[in-house]
Formats: sequence, structure tokens, C-alpha cells
Amino acid sequence: MTADASLFGQAQAWLDEDWARMEKTLGPRLEAFRGKHILVTGAAGFLGFGFLHFFSYLNRNLLKTEPLSIVAADNYIRGCPRWLTELAAASPDIQLVRQDITKPWMGSAGHRFDFIIHGASIASPKVYRQYPLETLDTNISGLRHMLELAKSHRAESILYFSSSEIYGDPPAHEIPTNEAYRGNVSCIGPRACYDESKRLGETLCYLYHQQHGVRAKIVRPFNNFGPGLRLADGRVLPDFCRDILADRDIVLRSDGSPTRTFCYVSDALTGYLLTLLSSHHAEPFNIGSDSPEISMRELGRMLLEVAGSKRKVIHTPSEEADYLTDNPNRRCPNLEKSRSLLGYTPLVDLRFGLSRMLQWYKQFVGLEELAKDERVG
Repeated sequence: MTADASLFGQAQAWLDEDWARMEKTLGPRLEAFRGKHILVTGAAGFLGFGFLHFFSYLNRNLLKTEPLSIVAADNYIRGCPRWLTELAAASPDIQLVRQDITKPWMGSAGHRFDFIIHGASIASPKVYRQYPLETLDTNISGLRHMLELAKSHRAESILYFSSSEIYGDPPAHEIPTNEAYRGNVSCIGPRACYDESKRLGETLCYLYHQQHGVRAKIVRPFNNFGPGLRLADGRVLPDFCRDILADRDIVLRSDGSPTRTFCYVSDALTGYLLTLLSSHHAEPFNIGSDSPEISMRELGRMLLEVAGSKRKVIHTPSEEADYLTDNPNRRCPNLEKSRSLLGYTPLVDLRFGLSRMLQWYKQFVGLEELAKDERVG
């Protein structure tokens, strides 16, 4: 066994703690996946990391005799990450496919998908501000191609990832924000390409369900984090973790007052699968954590405490002119609908989740990968 193979095995065993928690929570619902065929788009991204590792865990444990068959699709524009090639090599039920989802599906016509998990999107503000038209194409044309695929395959369900960003910047009386709030979103500005295309995506899901009977499921994620999130992603927690790994002060690009809630990956994936397997079609569900709602300044301090670092949180304005334009001041979900209709309850404490994320970077990503991310980021 090579050192790399040994490291992969260690990482897989370490992650199994999270997947076992999901298996316990989802329980008998997971039988719906027995012997089924699933397409996961955006397979090389953060959500792809979580779903593919969890499905691999199910095939090694619960579904040994009738495993899931998984097609992992991505355009691999930033390369195929090592974790994905290693997972596919160790998992005969995972097939890697190169696919630009802004084009019609090019896979085998005889391969029917029972479930489609459509995770392909440009979600990092740093990236979608650089590529606004590509973001629109991915979020609109890409989704429509996947809805057409679900229609032609008569899929049991297709999962669409909308965003909490569709709420824009709600007034104080709309926080925590429930699914009935219609949003306060600018259709012109540096974030509009993402926010508005996600809103239109929900309309597409609604229309395909109304006109073609496509069983589209809609989730609105709230700030997911955890193992698998790239250090160069450009979102707040990877940026903070990069500072800690490099043993430097945590740099805030805002004044530190905006507040968010953060949802650990196993809780997020549990909510997504509860939605995918539910009988609720073409209606949105908030998936995230509703506490603590924490400022970016306090989040940085908490992460330093978790890391045992004596560094500080400092403020250095971004050189990017549009960095804070239309940035919401608060973001916190009302989970009443998800709790009552899906049975969804986030379980992982924020401090524990931050510790897991840091452990992942230190043990299985390391400073060499940090240096690579700084070059490409």
C-alpha cells in the first residue's frame, strides 16, 4: 500500500463519523436508494465531495448487496481533484463523466437516472463576480438541461440548490427568514448574476413540475461548511482557515459586523436528502442552522480559540471595489417549515464543526495544498 493510498483510507475512515451520524438520522428512508442510479452534477465541488463520500459509505455499509450506481459529472474546468479520482478508483459504483451542463446531456441514452442531484453552480462570490455571464448560463441553461433530463428519464426526484441569497438583505422583522419572504434583491449589481439566476431557477422548477410533472425539489442552503470545502474557495471560513494554517492574523474584509449562521456539512446533506426523498414538489425549504447567528468578527475569534492560536482578528479593506456591494447585513433561517414537514433538525454545534474543518485541513490537506491554493486562488 502506498503512502497516498494509506492517507486516502485514513481520510475515508475519519469522514465516516459524519456519514454514520447521517445514516442514523435518515434511517429507513435510505432504503429508497437501494439499487438505484443517481446523477450528481458539480461532482468536483464541495457538495459533490459530501454526496459522493456519503453514497460510497452507504455502498460499503448499508447497501452492500444492492449498491447505488453513481455518475459523477463535472466539466473539471479546474482539474479533477485528487480526492475524486481516489474515491472513484476505490469505488467501482462511481463513474466519472466530463460534462458541460450548459450543453444538453451527452451521456448514454440507455442509462436511466432515478435521482438527479444538481449541484453544479458557481457559488463563490469571488468567482461569480469575475464570471457573471458564465454564472447565469450555469444556473439557468444548466438547470434547464437537467430538468429536461429528469423529464425524459421520468426521474423519481431532481434536487435543485437555490440559495439563501435569493432573500437579499431582509429587514429586521423578517429575520429569522422564512420561505414565504419574497426577498429584497437588486437585479443590477455585482451579486445579481447569482441571486437572480437562483430565483429564476426556482421558477423553472415550478414550471417543469406544473407542465411536465417533473418532481423537482428546491432547497435554499444557508452557509454550509466542513471537510471538502476548498481553501481557495473565496468564502469566509476557508479564508479564515488559510490564515490560521499560515499562522497569521485573521483578516476581515468587512468591519466584522455582518452576521450569519453556519451549517456543518453532515447536517446540510441530511436536510438535502430529506428534501430529495420527500413528497413535497416545487416548493422551497430552508436548510441550514438557525443558531448561533454570529458576527464575522466573533466567528474569527471563535475559530482562533478552537485552533488554540494567539493571533488576532484584524480589518483590512478589500482591494476589490465591489467586494461589499449588496452584501447582506444579516442571514438567519427560520426552520419551522423544514422541521415540521421534513423532520429536519441540525445537530452539529458550530464550535465542534469548526474543529472538524480545521482537523481536516491539517491532517488531509496540509500546508502544501495551502500553498497551491494561494497560487491558484
